[in-house]
Formats: sequence, C-alpha cells, structure tokens
Amino acid sequence: MHSTNASVAMQARGPFHGIYTICPTPFHADMSVDVDSIRSLTEFQIQAGVKGLAILGFLGELHKLSNAERKQVIQAYVAAAAGRVPVWTGVRALGIAGAVEQCQEAQALGASAVFAAPLDTTSDAMQFEYYQTLAKSVDIPVVIHDFPDSFSTEIKAEVIARLAKEGGVNIIKMEEPPVGQKISRILELSDNQVQVFGGLGGVYFLEELQRGAVGTMTGFAFPEILVRIFDKYAAGDYAGAAATFDKYCPLIRYEFQPKMGLAMRKYVYEQRGVISSQALRSPGMRMDPITARELEGVIARVGLDIRSSKPLLID
Repeated sequence: MHSTNASVAMQARGPFHGIYTICPTPFHADMSVDVDSIRSLTEFQIQAGVKGLAILGFLGELHKLSNAERKQVIQAYVAAAAGRVPVWTGVRALGIAGAVEQCQEAQALGASAVFAAPLDTTSDAMQFEYYQTLAKSVDIPVVIHDFPDSFSTEIKAEVIARLAKEGGVNIIKMEEPPVGQKISRILELSDNQVQVFGGLGGVYFLEELQRGAVGTMTGFAFPEILVRIFDKYAAGDYAGAAATFDKYCPLIRYEFQPKMGLAMRKYVYEQRGVISSQALRSPGMRMDPITARELEGVIARVGLDIRSSKPLLID
C-alpha cells in the first residue's frame, strides 16, 4: 500500500511539513503571562526537533487573553524562536474585520503564518470569501483551522479545494473525524494542492500520514514522540513509524481527553521542568489528584520519565 514514492509525495506539495506543536500560554500562579516559561518551552520544542510552533490556538487560551496579552505572547514566542523555527499564530474573531486585524497584527509582530478559525455558522460562499479576504490582507500564509467540535462550523472539502485553487489558501489544520476520508477527499478535489496537517492530539497521526498529511499540529506534551513517528514515516520506514505510534498510543489517547487535555499538558510540562506553573485560566477544567496519578501511571507504563527536562530518545 505504501512506498518510498508515497513518502516523497507526502512532502512534495510545499515547504511545510513535520510537527508544529500547539504551544500553551504559560501563566504565573497569579495568572499573568509567564515570558520566562515561553522562552524555556520554545527551547524545549526546538531541541525536540519540531518544525514550527503554533501559538494562541484553542488550547493556547487565546479566548482568555486581552488584546495586549495576545500581542505580548506573540512577541515573546517570536523573540524566543529567533528565526530558528517559524511561529504560526491563531486567529479567531466574530467577523472578517476583526480577523483581518488579528492577521495583520500577527504579521507585523513577526509571525510566519496564521491559522484562522472559521466564521460561526455561515454559508459556504461566506467561508470562501472570509478566507480569501484574510489571504489578501497579509503576505504570510493563511491556514484554515477546521475543528467543528470546538467551532461548531463545518468547512466542506469542496470549499477547501476551491480555496486552494482560487482563494490563495492551500494549508489546513484538519480536525474533523473521520479524518482519513476527509483528507483523501480534500486532496482528490484539490488535485493535491492542499497541504494537510492533522491534529486531535495525534490520536490519528499514523492514519493521517497514510492518507497524505504533511504533518500534524497538536499540543502533545511529548513532542519528541511525534517527531520520531514523522521522521520514520518520511524516511520510508512505515513499519517503524507504526511500531512507535502503537507503543505510545496509550499515552496519546489518555492525554487527549476532551475538556482536560490542556490541564494535562500543562501538568506534564511543569513536571518536566519546562514551564514554571500549570496555572490555567478560567473557564477550564483542572485535574484532580487521581487523574494526575493515572496520567503519571500511563507515562511510566510506556517507559517514559515525566521528570526529564530534556527531550527523550524515542525508539
């Protein structure tokens, strides 16, 4: 089913590929933005081998920040990355004007791309106009963020393909199960002109790659695992990629729990010494001590050390 040629094709549709970590926004215990932790988290991600940082997404608590804090977070991540990896910034607004403003601000602050949530419950024609307008408003790429479970809006494969062909938008973070069928449909309709990134915590990462995804954008707190899976798959070691995915799937599954995934990721990053606090702004579900013990138990069961402050060597 898979071949080396298929692996090459996976990356041949454009320059973006690999793991783009959805980074949380670290806070101090008093809920102020923790710039020092942004620096240490950025260093950790780069050491882990990620290809880019995705900030201020749904799990970056964008909707809980003031405008000034959003600007502060973008500036901090861009400064910490220092051009070593691109920084993609989330955009979410109630209308086109607000989204354009956020896109232009992100570009002015040094972001390399923006990933934009759709407009709420609107027509296919309006979604096309919205993303096309965003693309025309900036010189950096605009990425579609397709996540109906959180945004309550479906972006049809036909609209995505049309945006690639006519609208100047050809990258998508696609998080609508069943992911395999939609990835195949998008690539078919667009004549392979869309670069598809997966998400959903990495739960379907192997299948996303098999369907033609160029990587994933997710917030898994052991990014070195996803990097290893991708590197094996891209090198044509499909059996090795599958073995690594299967070995760590219990942790990937457990960490990606609805409503609590962000709390788990911040907890792991704090335990690993990457950020100073697991502080989470309201509204947001916190972990109880039993859940924390369960999480640590799963981490130990797959052979990992939650106290390791450096990326682990993954087989």
